[in-house]
Order: sequence, then C-alpha cells, then structure tokens
Amino acid sequence: MIDNNGTSVLHSIPKKIKQAVVLSKAAEERIEVLKKRYPDPKSAVMPALYIAQEELGSITEEAIAWVSQKVGMAPVHVKEVASFYTMYYKKAVGAYHIQVCRTLSCALRGARDITEYIHKRLGVSPGDITPNGLFSFEEVECLGSCGTAPMCEINDRYFENLTVEKLEIILQKIEKEKPDLRYSAVKDTLGDGLKEYPESESKSY
Repeated sequence: MIDNNGTSVLHSIPKKIKQAVVLSKAAEERIEVLKKRYPDPKSAVMPALYIAQEELGSITEEAIAWVSQKVGMAPVHVKEVASFYTMYYKKAVGAYHIQVCRTLSCALRGARDITEYIHKRLGVSPGDITPNGLFSFEEVECLGSCGTAPMCEINDRYFENLTVEKLEIILQKIEKEKPDLRYSAVKDTLGDGLKEYPESESKSY
C-alpha cells in the first residue's frame, strides 16, 4: 500500500505489537476487584495505572499494554491518561521521588528556594536520579495544598510549610530511617511515613 507521498505505509506498521506482561498474582486479583466497582471497566484505568507502576517502577510500554488489556481501552487512550498526570512516572525514579509544587501559592512562598536547595543537596537536575538510587526530583503543578505552601510530595506523602532547614531535617531522616512513604495500590495501604510528620499539616488548622 502506498500513501499520497508515494511511500509504502507498511514501513510505518510496527513489526511486533507490545504484549502485556503478567504482573504478580496480587496485582492481577486487585485489578479484577477494582473493575467490579464500575459499570464500565474503562473507568478503572487510573487505579490500574497505579498498580502497573507499582509493579514495574514506571509507566513503561509493557505497563500501558497491561492496563489496556485489563480495562479494555486502546493503548493510545491509556497513554493519554498516563501522560496527563504527574503522579504517573514516565521513566524510572529514585526510591524517594520528590515532587516540588511550583504553582502560584508555593511560588510566592519560596518554592524556587526549595527547588534550588534540592538541586544542590542531591547534585542532580530535575528528572535525574542520584547515583545511589535513593532520590530523584521534579517540579510539578499544583498539588492542592495551597494553604500549607510551600510544599512537596515525597513518594505519596505530603511535607508542608517547608523551609530549606525543615526539608534538610526531613531528608536526613529519610536517609537514616528509610521510611515507607508509598501508597500500595495492590494492597490499598499507605506506608507508615515519618514519625512526627502527619499525612497533612492542614488537618491541624
């Protein structure tokens, strides 16, 4: 078959369609439970992406294929969802991934200072991972905690009302204690977090 430019379109067809991987038994069982909560399985695309990310580390092509197969949505539409939200990792991240909010409230209250501090403290640029694999960071848009700006999210825990000094203490604690700051989409549980730091400081207001 030839297109309007006289080029064979066969060359643009992938030789091999990416096959969905088989995740853990717990992950496979979890997505089946989630799908039953919705009239249309496609509505489970976001939790399915979380499950795939948890198991594979980031939203790889294999992750897209797995989610597509499980919820009955075209891979291109699954990718559209994954690419829109920053909580889905497009590439591998460190064991502790720091997302610094840079939107208005945080920007006005010192987010740039926080970002510059992290860059110097870790010695990496946004999107990179420290050599030991422990940290990575990026700047993101509003995380919905404007009343406690500036803030950042480390894995799945908020750290708010930040100063450079406060964040330094937090990073030191993470390096020493290696706390669980992750939400497990497979187990539907949130890690214990860091002692002395609540899930959100806004709850105390």
